Amino acid sequence: MDQSVRELPTGTWPAGLTRVPYWVYRDPEVLRDEQARVFEGPAWHYLCLEIDVPEPGAYRTTMMGAMPVVVARAVNGEIVAFENRCAHRGALICLDDSGSAKDFHCVYHAWRYDLRGNLKSVAFRHGVNGKGGMPDDFQMSEHGPRKLRVTVQSGLVFGTLADDTPSFEDYVGPEVMARFRRVLHKKLEVIGRFTQPLPCNWKLYMENVRDTYHASLLHMFFTTFKITRLSFGGGVMVGDNGIAHASTTKGPPEGQDNSYAGMRADNDEFQLKDPSFMRSVAEFNDDINLQILSIFPGFVLQQIHNALAVRQIVPRGVDKMDLNWTYLGFADDTPELRAMRLKQGNLAGPAGFVSMEDGAVGGFVQRGIAAADQETSVIEMGGVDAETSETRATEASVRGFWKAWRAQMDV
Repeated sequence: MDQSVRELPTGTWPAGLTRVPYWVYRDPEVLRDEQARVFEGPAWHYLCLEIDVPEPGAYRTTMMGAMPVVVARAVNGEIVAFENRCAHRGALICLDDSGSAKDFHCVYHAWRYDLRGNLKSVAFRHGVNGKGGMPDDFQMSEHGPRKLRVTVQSGLVFGTLADDTPSFEDYVGPEVMARFRRVLHKKLEVIGRFTQPLPCNWKLYMENVRDTYHASLLHMFFTTFKITRLSFGGGVMVGDNGIAHASTTKGPPEGQDNSYAGMRADNDEFQLKDPSFMRSVAEFNDDINLQILSIFPGFVLQQIHNALAVRQIVPRGVDKMDLNWTYLGFADDTPELRAMRLKQGNLAGPAGFVSMEDGAVGGFVQRGIAAADQETSVIEMGGVDAETSETRATEASVRGFWKAWRAQMDV
């Protein structure tokens, strides 16, 4: 174990996966250790889309926890990534979200880096008029930002700093990889982006994503218009190591009308003024209407009917985070399907008909546990293990998250 990373107070952690002490969401030292053990440790992190860097010189900036990262397309066409930090005095190398460049210059003292993050020149390296400058034995090859291992999976770019991170396929597991590829099966296009600030610890949002039964209780849109029930088919898939999960919701049982015409609230006062955005078309050769997939620590893939998106969790402090949304379509979408995706984008997000409550409930928890460091949450729904289940009335995938977190944090 890295001796620079302090040991957590494991004596205060109950055995098993059904209790989580609330101090883990509030302790600044935990956040610091997560950066070292998780975000800079042996995990794969979503960085950007492959199409974000379409040709040599194209770049996009992103985050791995608190660490800023540059993703670029090198001269030979390879996608590379490196820490967005000048080796001289620590300033950002790249200031823009995206763009195209022949190389990168730090604005502070003009140290220059190539597209791979290699230091290529130092201003006034040999001084001025024979005076000053860097020492004669200064070697540019020994100075530069940290480089990431990169993998491209179904059009998405993931990176890791750790040499011992398993292959992406082994990290995720074959079952969830099949669900990953099920959605991302064609060339992608970006149809929208935004960032949603949330007033909670990043782990609370990932727990929410993996909580497969809160939707019919928290999200009043579902219950008001009787759109989905836990009795519908589906379930939750959890990898053996807890790293990845995929929850699915199938269409209604055979013979049950699930068109909007059959979805009326008990009070007819509540009806959709424009029900057209609830229409959808089958495009994945199965009967899955909704799939939410996550990969530890901070990646989420969404398919809600025809609304596709990736979400990236970025911690911004012990009690705040950013959620980066990228809405997706396929390059061969018909105009009608693209219009449907854009309209269905109103289902999820900070003002989404379905999920706007998700942006608030993490803050409710953060406020509720302000004086509860000695208390624990209860995650016993569906048992005590982190295993695949044929029902969504379970917290198995939440327990899977904590199984993965505790393994990487050595708790």
